[in-house]
Amino acid sequence: MAMPSVSLDRPSARALHRSQDVASPARTAFDLVCEVEKWPVWLSFVRSARRLEPAEQIALGSEIAVRSNLIPGEDEELFEVDRYIPGHQLSLVGAFSVRRRIDIRIEQKSERSKLVVRVDYPTYGGMLGALVDRLTRRRKLDIALNDSLIHFKGLCEFDHSPDAILDDF
Repeated sequence: MAMPSVSLDRPSARALHRSQDVASPARTAFDLVCEVEKWPVWLSFVRSARRLEPAEQIALGSEIAVRSNLIPGEDEELFEVDRYIPGHQLSLVGAFSVRRRIDIRIEQKSERSKLVVRVDYPTYGGMLGALVDRLTRRRKLDIALNDSLIHFKGLCEFDHSPDAILDDF
């Protein structure tokens, strides 16, 4: 089960933060994270995601366009990769608002790994706007993020070899 946790390095106390243990190597998990076009398969709050330069590998400064049904903002938000450690971390920051962040980190734990995802976005409208957001959209996003990590776990642990079904016989 994906457990909420608190991290001391979080810049925002309102950021959604979830983690999930995955029974696969960190390299396999990170390769799945770097397939941006497949994010809607496991990130349930993302409708579409695409790299603006699909021919290039993800690197520092790469741009990714994300359409989300739960993160408020424009129809399609532009994010830039501001932190990238191959095999370990992919961090996106909003191109026009640095308060919009999606951080994905993979931690290696022996033959298992741990996926840690943090999503943050600004709320406007003072205390009333923050309260309404906390009771509506942020709660839905928290549930969707929890479900998304479980979907990621299933995709990452699924054995893709075609003869795996017959191994029992």
